[in-house]
Amino acid sequence: MANYFLDSPELEFHLHHPLMKRIVELKERNFEDKDKYDDAPVDHEDAIENYKQLLEITGDITANVIEPNSESVDEEGPHLVDGRMVYASKTFENLDATRKAGLWGISMPRRYGGLNLPITPYSMASEMMATADAGFQNIWSLQDCIETLYEFGNEEQREKYIPRVCQGETMSMDLTEPDAGSDLQSAMLKATYSEKDGCWLINGVKRFITNGDSDIHLVLARSETGTKDGRGLSMFIYDKRQGGVTVRHIENKLGIHGSPTCELVYKDAKAELCGETRLGLIKYVMALMNGARLGIAAQSVGVSQAAYTEGLNYARERRQFETNIIDFPAVYDMLSRMKAKLDAGRSILYQTARYVDIYKALDDIARERKLTPEERAEQKKYMRLADAFTPLAKGMNSEYANQNAYDAIQIHGGSGFIMEYKSQRLYRDARIFSIYEGTTQLQVVAAIRYITNGTYLGIMKEMLEEEVADNLKPLKERVAKLVERYEESVNNVKECGNQDRQDFLARRLYEMTAELFMSLLIIADASKAPELFEKSANVYVRMTEEAVIGSHAFIANFKVEDLESYKAR
Repeated sequence: MANYFLDSPELEFHLHHPLMKRIVELKERNFEDKDKYDDAPVDHEDAIENYKQLLEITGDITANVIEPNSESVDEEGPHLVDGRMVYASKTFENLDATRKAGLWGISMPRRYGGLNLPITPYSMASEMMATADAGFQNIWSLQDCIETLYEFGNEEQREKYIPRVCQGETMSMDLTEPDAGSDLQSAMLKATYSEKDGCWLINGVKRFITNGDSDIHLVLARSETGTKDGRGLSMFIYDKRQGGVTVRHIENKLGIHGSPTCELVYKDAKAELCGETRLGLIKYVMALMNGARLGIAAQSVGVSQAAYTEGLNYARERRQFETNIIDFPAVYDMLSRMKAKLDAGRSILYQTARYVDIYKALDDIARERKLTPEERAEQKKYMRLADAFTPLAKGMNSEYANQNAYDAIQIHGGSGFIMEYKSQRLYRDARIFSIYEGTTQLQVVAAIRYITNGTYLGIMKEMLEEEVADNLKPLKERVAKLVERYEESVNNVKECGNQDRQDFLARRLYEMTAELFMSLLIIADASKAPELFEKSANVYVRMTEEAVIGSHAFIANFKVEDLESYKAR
């Protein structure tokens, strides 16, 4: 019987990274829960074993319940009935299976009914959900919204809502509006405090809301009359039990059919303020989006895995000219590149997740006691690393998922264009990943300051100092030469001093940055587990050479006046 965790030793490899020791130590507060809860670990090894058991359960459910249901869910999709969204029939089976397995609210503290899992193993579960069905992963992974309520809500709200999510109630984040997509500071959904009702009343429309008829919503709304920018926006908690919100429309989408995307109408919907007024966009949505972007990175890796598996299995079975097509250079070139992108993308995903884990755990501790100077320094370090790596992990993995899904169809040939084959669904599902929760272009905007201020370059040079296996040293030397070209390219863009030129070239600098990091990460992984990663390390570094040398040449020869040639006519 298939099991997505046991069948993917790469996942367990990342579970044993050296940083996990510190993560477990912080998350478990030196294992203080062991005397209060039967399921709490007693030491590091016990914690890792707990994570593995949960991931094995997830691997079983995703491979044997959610994936077999995925075709039916894709065909049926959700329905609109009397202003309410109704999931596809098999989605209810998926929800039931994950609830019975205790896979909801798993990152929440045990005192609220959670399992106190770090973000890293949670992201692994999220990856497997997406390998099975990216649409259902959307519904399931939105439980991560509870992190924002946990961080910024009050204790009464935590006690009220977190146990419900731990029991399997669904969530959504209601941000986008018809006239406020990427530009969220333009949101105009109105929130007015009612003295009569003793709560806030929300009125207006939200659009493109994933899982929009969920049980518990986090809603961005304008609480300050007369404002038009982000400073007038606050975050609210809306409970579906209160009524006041109807679903006007469910979008008919290209892919992720199981995930309902709704247009919502708020009419005097009763809501609670989450945190403080005016901080909705400036603070709370930023935290919410960073978590969501890591979730899309995991979703992207999951679909990359599924696409690679589909392409590999078909190539092994399909014969042409009396030869299995996997033996054709054109095909095994595609497959090797798919696997390299998958392994390298997974490396940066879990490196980012570990950074998030450390600073989030220290944030949590800081709510209970004052951090020591050493802990504050550690918190600041990993917060900055998480902020710098999240746009790389989200942007590149979402692009790789699209590329791998494309190549899976190509390997299938004409069959890949037929709806009976899974590869076409992966291709349709993947297309949204580089758009929602911040387009790839917005990930470039988020990353560019770390490019120009030298943050990324400094981290690369530190990584180049780390020891690797002797047989991989020549590979690392090749990357070191590419880093020199990267530094030249960054300096070229900065020294020119033209903002339009910098903005135009930013995407190339971004991709160079991510490819170099992933090269160094996959080499490090191959040093520890050559049987898993050495082939991918060799392939990925060659791909990086091809890309970085080309981008370096492009930037070196690009003049300000060349911009006119690219402007749309």
